[in-house]
Amino acid sequence: MATFTERMAPALVLWLAVCLSGTWAVDRGNFKTCDQSAFCKRQRALKPGQSPYRALLETMELTNTRLTLQLINDNNKVRLLLELYRLQGNMTRVKINELKPLKPRYEVPDVLIQEPPTEPLSLLSQDENGVVLSLGAESQRVIVSARPFRLDIMEGREVLMSVNSRGLLAFEHLRMRKDTQADPEAEKKEEADPAPQAEEAANEEEEKVEDGMWEETFKSHSDSKPNGPSAISLDFSLPGVEHVYGIPEHADTLKLKTTDGGDPYRLYNLDVFQYELYNPMALYGAVPVMLAHNAQRTTGIFWLNAAETWVDISSNTAGKTVFGKMLDYVQGSSETPQTDVRWISESGIIDVFVMLGPTPQDVFSQYASLTGTQAFPPLAGLAYHQCRWNYNDQEDVQAVDAGFDQHDIPYDFIWLDIEHTDGKRYFTWDPHKFATPKDMLQGIMDKRRKMVAIVDPHIKVDSNYKIHNEIRSRGFYIKNKDGGDYEGWCWPGNAGYPDFANPEMRAWWASMFAYDQYEGSMENLYTWNDMNEPSVFNGPEVTMHKDAVHGAWEHREVHNLYGFYVQMATAEGLIQRSGGVERPFVLTRAFFAGSQRYGAVWTGDNAAEWDHLKISIPMCLSLGLVGISLCGADVGGFFKSPSSELLVRWYQTGAYQPFFRAHAHLDTPRREPWLFGPENTALIREVVRQRYALLPYWYQLFYHAHRTGHPVMRPLWVEYPQDPATFAMDDQFLIGRDLLVHPVTEEGSRGITAYLPGKGEVWFDVHTFQKHNGAQNLYVPVTMSSIPVFQRGGSIIPRKVRVRRSSTCMEHDPYTLYVALNPQRTAEGELYIDDGHTFNFDKKEFIHRRLSFAKNTLSSINLAPDAQFSTPSWIERILILGASKPSKVTLKTADGQESQLEFEFDASMSVLTLRKPGMNAGADWTVVLQ
Repeated sequence: MATFTERMAPALVLWLAVCLSGTWAVDRGNFKTCDQSAFCKRQRALKPGQSPYRALLETMELTNTRLTLQLINDNNKVRLLLELYRLQGNMTRVKINELKPLKPRYEVPDVLIQEPPTEPLSLLSQDENGVVLSLGAESQRVIVSARPFRLDIMEGREVLMSVNSRGLLAFEHLRMRKDTQADPEAEKKEEADPAPQAEEAANEEEEKVEDGMWEETFKSHSDSKPNGPSAISLDFSLPGVEHVYGIPEHADTLKLKTTDGGDPYRLYNLDVFQYELYNPMALYGAVPVMLAHNAQRTTGIFWLNAAETWVDISSNTAGKTVFGKMLDYVQGSSETPQTDVRWISESGIIDVFVMLGPTPQDVFSQYASLTGTQAFPPLAGLAYHQCRWNYNDQEDVQAVDAGFDQHDIPYDFIWLDIEHTDGKRYFTWDPHKFATPKDMLQGIMDKRRKMVAIVDPHIKVDSNYKIHNEIRSRGFYIKNKDGGDYEGWCWPGNAGYPDFANPEMRAWWASMFAYDQYEGSMENLYTWNDMNEPSVFNGPEVTMHKDAVHGAWEHREVHNLYGFYVQMATAEGLIQRSGGVERPFVLTRAFFAGSQRYGAVWTGDNAAEWDHLKISIPMCLSLGLVGISLCGADVGGFFKSPSSELLVRWYQTGAYQPFFRAHAHLDTPRREPWLFGPENTALIREVVRQRYALLPYWYQLFYHAHRTGHPVMRPLWVEYPQDPATFAMDDQFLIGRDLLVHPVTEEGSRGITAYLPGKGEVWFDVHTFQKHNGAQNLYVPVTMSSIPVFQRGGSIIPRKVRVRRSSTCMEHDPYTLYVALNPQRTAEGELYIDDGHTFNFDKKEFIHRRLSFAKNTLSSINLAPDAQFSTPSWIERILILGASKPSKVTLKTADGQESQLEFEFDASMSVLTLRKPGMNAGADWTVVLQ
């Protein structure tokens, strides 16, 4: 925690900013703290200690696929059912529910891509204190202790993770409200099965009714809570761990902080206007996945619950000064570092997946096997996107499009925000400003470019609006607690909210993207889902009332799934409109576990400030760790106006992040890249062109992310897991394994210090080709044109250096290969080529080649001999960094032909350039240096 004076200074600055410029930061009063969230306050009041739960070993049943066991709370005699599964791929699943709930409790559907396949659990030993079960590989086992109940997952003599070791398991059972009339259904149930109810009757006497259990008020909003208290909580202890990551979305550092003395991290999708940085407040999305890492192992916890969730983190080493840690060392203190994590959710059941790694890549694969991988975007989706709220009319769109050509800056997508519609009625166009949308789209298509238009999930209540009438007549709106259609205030004014949790509603929504339904749409129009938390301007915390109703369930159960379902239905609509041929592109603001399957995410309404530029790096790194690789931040900042220096630095950073889009608020001055003077235009042009040149590498990485679930933009520790210097680093990052980027994010910077990881590694500056050794901090002087990027020695990266007006215009252009040598290892890379936009890659229509350089021979080998695809693209140049001068260079092609290649050698930089070798990019060939 900061000292009083350290905390005082920013508060003073904030106060001055508010006084001088009107409102500036988030209105915290709109959003709950843990103390204002009744279930969080109740659960947090439980302190670590002896758990009231014990396992009833006599109830244990062990089948080939699972163990079941009853737990009893000795304080109130309520019984729970524990289910334990050993899953394929080194994972364990723990489910806890009431044994006999008053009514079913919500279990999250649609997020898992399948029921996870199990492996047999075998009983190793059993006595009155507990049971020991084998988890198969490498002497892994789980110990179930009976009194109090706890689980320990072991490998050999090492505890990997303990569950309920601090006794914080809590499960608020569903119950009848005493001061209301009895429910006749419950009375019938009591007659049929009196024992549990009798037990409950006894315990109800002891349980006091606290504020907020049966209804809760926040500001002017009340939550009726008809089901009463239903919160759940469970603690996990991670011995040997000091670094935990994940649980996005928060505007915070990559390494999660301890929450002692403050609020827990909150997962509750909210439209947070002008969010603050470096705090645990909830933002637009929620992925309840945490990774833990030390030099020996990486593990993960996936808490599958879609209700409001809070996550507490504590550590026995947190807050210790370096001196304190040294003192421990000198005194021989044997305290192992440990991180304790506690999850608290408002309702549902406990359903948790423990991913046991042991490597970071194993954890990524384990999580992908549960929730799926990143959707493979169309190639153009990885190019540059130009957006603002709003381009005024068709003439404005045409002028901006022409401006990019005039200033020789490539772009692929231009975006339209809410003002393009007819009075905020989505799926429509303003009849005056966008009177002939197909003409506009055709004009963009003629330049081989595309457009994204916004389609939000709040629907204007207007009897003359087809979409509203259809949803209302089909009964597809979310209902309020009294059974009427739920209505709230958003951009169109009074709006209804479609029930996207209903698969029939999703299917109908998808059908609305058909070309004959969405008037004015064409195949180069794609979609942006905003405000899908959902945002309700006059609702509690700017979102929906929790007692609104989705069929059989309250909104509180499904809240964090809403945006996930909106993006799912929209992506399905874009696929269906093409007959299943074309890949969709859908950007969402709200998301959940599994959202990676449907498209892109961005970090929401940031601001034109240096700290917001800095925070874009850990925010996207955190999303990548939990499967969502297609992440970006609004370049330039959404609110406020950037200085030209900040704008240029933001372009330089965004060009090396996965989703690259400039965006700006309605009230900000225009900021197309050519409006800041010719020098800045040139700087922006240069970095956008760098992005386009690297598109083959980005595309290949996203193909891998789609196949494996591995992140594209990675923290350094993912590739250097035994180097503690990397564990908390979040001002630089890797793209794949082979590019290291340290953006300049300080105002007025004259230099940065980049950490080049890896003993025995060499790194080449991609601009100067200067070679540097790994395992060092390197000071790099910078000017306004600098973006420090390094290629790892031992890698081969393909580029297309003939940059044109859009990525589609570059489809058949030739490749340049950048081969960076490390004398200690073979240099390797890949080249992946397909048509760039359809699902035909799933039918084996692609080229996938391994490029390798060893023993002075560079070769291209087919990685997918059963795949069929051809390309006119050829290899026009090869640069070998760290090379020696050869006497001759010979090209050997698959048909046995040999030819001598021209080359140039720069002895000062040890760079060998082979010009026009001329072989087809999809062919077998070798180049031999002699």
